[in-house]
Amino acid sequence: MQEARDFHTETHVLAAALTGLTAADHARPTLFKGWSIDDILGHLHIFNAAAGAALQGEAQFQSFAGPILRQWSQGVSILDSQRGWIGNLAGPALRDAWLRGAQTLADAFAAADPKARLAWFGPSMSARSSITARQMETWAHGQAIFDLLGCERPEDDRLRNIAHLGVVTIPFAFRNRGEEPPDPPPHVRLTAPSGAVWTWNDPDAPDRLDGSALAFCQTAAQTRAAADTDLRATGPGARRWLEIAQCFAGPPNDPPQPGARRRSVP
Repeated sequence: MQEARDFHTETHVLAAALTGLTAADHARPTLFKGWSIDDILGHLHIFNAAAGAALQGEAQFQSFAGPILRQWSQGVSILDSQRGWIGNLAGPALRDAWLRGAQTLADAFAAADPKARLAWFGPSMSARSSITARQMETWAHGQAIFDLLGCERPEDDRLRNIAHLGVVTIPFAFRNRGEEPPDPPPHVRLTAPSGAVWTWNDPDAPDRLDGSALAFCQTAAQTRAAADTDLRATGPGARRWLEIAQCFAGPPNDPPQPGARRRSVP
């Protein structure tokens, strides 16, 4: 499955940026809700493990997810709920554990049936969608780490998986807030890192989104405010999406304010 290979690449691009960091570096807060590098790696590690459990079967997933869901129902935060599972792992040791787990996950999904239905914390999804979501999470949370380190991530056309996820979740972003999505959905025209042009939906739709694939993905995954990107919206539905864009599951999350997520100056 190509998406599994893209997840593998995404993981190793992030891992390369972590090379040589100390335990003290891992404890530094990012601009994503003040989460540290360790917080982000722990978050990726536990949900990668959850995806691996889902691939093994619904019973294995429920066994893994049950304790987490119980903690959430009791008001325990996402970060606090992951700390018990991670234990004393921190710094380079946590990085290595996350990387090994991600490699195992990539290998497992590479051999999986892309159409197999997998349980999840929300609705079930296909194996293809599951590993694409893991790539998106790695890319999105990784952005906060690249920003903290003041370096630019090398992008390539594996970004198309995340762009596609952003497009197909446009209706979700509206319905998640009790709003009706635009019908027909916005036409989306994006320029890929390679220079290729990617398009989705009817080109005659009254709403449209144009710009770089990077800008669209940053907006959909809330790693940048739309105003800080080159993404352009035409039509009321597309303009409203800029205000509520969210390609990840869960309750409504407001996108960052302009300037709130940015790369540090070394």
